[in-house]
Parts: sequence; C-alpha cells; structure tokens
Amino acid sequence: MYLIALLGNTILISITIWDSHLHTPMYFFLSNLSFLDIFYTSSAFTPMLENFVSGENTISFSRCASQMYISLAMGSTECVLLSMMAYDRYVAICNPLRYPLIMNKKVCAQIAAGSWVTGCLTALVETVPVLQLPLCGNSIINHFACKILAVLQLICLETPTG
Repeated sequence: MYLIALLGNTILISITIWDSHLHTPMYFFLSNLSFLDIFYTSSAFTPMLENFVSGENTISFSRCASQMYISLAMGSTECVLLSMMAYDRYVAICNPLRYPLIMNKKVCAQIAAGSWVTGCLTALVETVPVLQLPLCGNSIINHFACKILAVLQLICLETPTG
C-alpha cells in the first residue's frame, strides 16, 4: 500500500509538471497535496516497515520526536492547503472573469508557501512544549508509530491534589 501511495502521488506530480494544459492553480495545489502526502505517509510507514523487518516494536525518543513533528506538520499543512484549495474554487465560481488575475502564479506560490509555513509552525507550537516535559524511566516508546499520547504516557509530573 505504501508503494502504491508513493507511485500514485509521484505519477500525479509528474503528469502535472509535464502536461502544460495542467498548469492551472487547481493542479498546482493538487501537486502540493501529493507532495505533502508522500512526506506524510513516509513519516509513518518508513519506521513501521523498519520495525517489521527488525522485529522490534519500539521507537527511540528522538525518532519519536521527529516523527511526531513531521506527522503534525504534514497534517496541519494539509488542512491549510485544503482550505486554500476551497478558496481557489470559490474564486473560480464567484469571479470567473477575474479568476486569472486573482489566482495568478505568484499568488498560488505564496498561498502554497504560506500553507507549508503555517503547518510547520503549528506543529512546532504543538511539539516543543510536550518534548520539554520530564520523562520517567527509559525513553523507549513501545509503539511503531509515535503520537503525542504515547509521549504523554512517559511524562512524570506530580499533579496537585485538592
């Protein structure tokens, strides 16, 4: 399934680049979405495949942190990019005559870059505070994929009882 996802996304990106008829904002954003999907699936499936081959079901804390950041960044970027794609369709439907002026190449590149920056910064805001909390015991996580809840189970903080 991982190879099918990689192949499908790579084919979509390649066709969009090679066919000049597809050099439109919609296909530009779809290519960005495919590129993002390659990173997103690779962040989870590569360590999972590695664990299946080695027979271990654990992940180190540093790999967990990087996987968690990449996963959150790609998920956040996808949300922002999808909303920008919805805006693109809104402009195309509501302002068809002005659409080429409004959604030119420069604006599309700025929207895509803004989506990536927003997603990466959002993930940073979500990941860094969790990673600064003190850990109890070893820093091995008994999962093949790392999520915030797996890390929160390793944190040892005394909660005030009232």
